[in-house]
Amino acid sequence: MFFAIILVIVSGMAHAIWSMLTKRSRNKSVFLWSITMVTTILLLPVLITELWQHPMNAGSYGLLLLSFTLQAIYSWLLSQTYELGDLSQIYPIMRGTSTLLIPIIGVLFLSESLSLLGWFGILCMLGGFILLSRMGSRSKPSHPKMQGMKPVLMALCVGLCTTCYVFVDKLNLQHISPLGLLEVTNIGFVVGLTPAVLASRQIWEEWRINKSTMMMGAILNPGSYLLFLFAMQRAPMAQISSLREIGTVFATFLGVLFLKEQQGLRRISCSVFIFCGILLIGIWG
Repeated sequence: MFFAIILVIVSGMAHAIWSMLTKRSRNKSVFLWSITMVTTILLLPVLITELWQHPMNAGSYGLLLLSFTLQAIYSWLLSQTYELGDLSQIYPIMRGTSTLLIPIIGVLFLSESLSLLGWFGILCMLGGFILLSRMGSRSKPSHPKMQGMKPVLMALCVGLCTTCYVFVDKLNLQHISPLGLLEVTNIGFVVGLTPAVLASRQIWEEWRINKSTMMMGAILNPGSYLLFLFAMQRAPMAQISSLREIGTVFATFLGVLFLKEQQGLRRISCSVFIFCGILLIGIWG
């Protein structure tokens, strides 16, 4: 269990770093497509060999197809969200949404219950979300596209999609290795971004400007999720998924310190509130 915890913390940190690199890029769709394409090409023989040597039944292939589809939707939503909002604003919402939604759905539709600490965790997360959404703030956004609630709503959609694919991938790990599943998700991610990338015609320009950061992102992007998949094989998902969201704090600090995003103190405080809420729900809720 201790090793799984270490894997999850490193996974959250790696996810926060490649998210910061994406936010710094010129064309988010091209950057995300490129850093994923590198690993997709490298892992393709692994997936083909595994499926050839260990064929699965129709239901298992259906789950893989569902994971592929969710990743395609997720990649498009992610690129659009990074275009619209600051990292320190949207990242905690994207990563915290799943932890917020799952217990609420359980209480409303599955006759489940939450402890007092669990409800307090939900209040912490809701408070953090409201403050990050700039509701009640008179400060002007740093970019015209960031006006209104659109970045927040897009971040919520990303979080909802993340919730779905994590559950599906947990089931997929019963039939396929972490490396094979990572390749399936990579292919879906790349396919979801391909139309926007081809339309932009900025692949070579992005590589010329951000070659070094793209190579770093090509390692951290798949590496962060691969570490989480390995951790899920060693520990219950309910215990480790909440801990992974320590990346919300890492990403907020990176956005404030390296991207020079505004409202740093408030956003760091909000990310800490959200992470505390995640821990309260995930561990004691």
